[in-house]
Amino acid sequence: MNNVKLSQRLGLLLEQIPRGSKLADIGSDHALLPLAAVQTGRAASAVAGEVNPGPFRAAQKAVQDAGLTGRISVRRGDGLEVLRPEEADCITIAGMGGALIASILNRGSLEGKLGGVRTLLLQPNVGEDILRRWLLDNGWVLTAEALLEEDGKRYEVLTAVPEDKDTGVTNESLYADAAKAGGERPYRMDMLLNMGPWLIRQPNPVFFAKWQDEISKLERIRKSLSHSEQESAESKRSEIGEFIQEITEVLACLPKDKP
Repeated sequence: MNNVKLSQRLGLLLEQIPRGSKLADIGSDHALLPLAAVQTGRAASAVAGEVNPGPFRAAQKAVQDAGLTGRISVRRGDGLEVLRPEEADCITIAGMGGALIASILNRGSLEGKLGGVRTLLLQPNVGEDILRRWLLDNGWVLTAEALLEEDGKRYEVLTAVPEDKDTGVTNESLYADAAKAGGERPYRMDMLLNMGPWLIRQPNPVFFAKWQDEISKLERIRKSLSHSEQESAESKRSEIGEFIQEITEVLACLPKDKP
């Protein structure tokens, strides 16, 4: 059995899977992550869910070629509909927008598919703030965040567990501690949801590059709005300007990695 070679992004997800998990990888593509998870002992078993026919067939073949059809079930379906309640205790969803991941989780939650799940490992391509808001609103607490750059693209990996007041794992504690890291000017909730309550306290060079690029993008949008005659344009320009200023102030106060 040859171990699967993963990208850095998927390798980071693999490292976060609790050893011995019952894994469900949603939008599994070629089932690379479930294969690696089972081969390395991270997962005792896995479900690889894929809605598109081409990747679904490729995943079936990959699992069959690896001799793991008894431990990895490849299923075609949309989102968490491929799962039975209590079937998985760790769910991974990677390579989609944050809004889509939140929608998948929300629908699955309403259908009882998150029962028994102890870990969510999520890698949104965009809309990280939307996903953080969903986790906050639905009783999931971020326990780790990572940000990396690979092949010219930046990826965030979010790890979340259910709230547990008995052990003190709560969103109230998480965001209160993160806000205090701003010192005399505590970070606002909106900024924590945008920038990440863990990432903002543990910034790396990729974090600074991401938000400098975001400032540049916002500046271009603000400039384009100056040519609009609509009444709402000036209000939007002002709103963007305030956001740019707040990002700039946060970045200026954060510790920089020393060479």
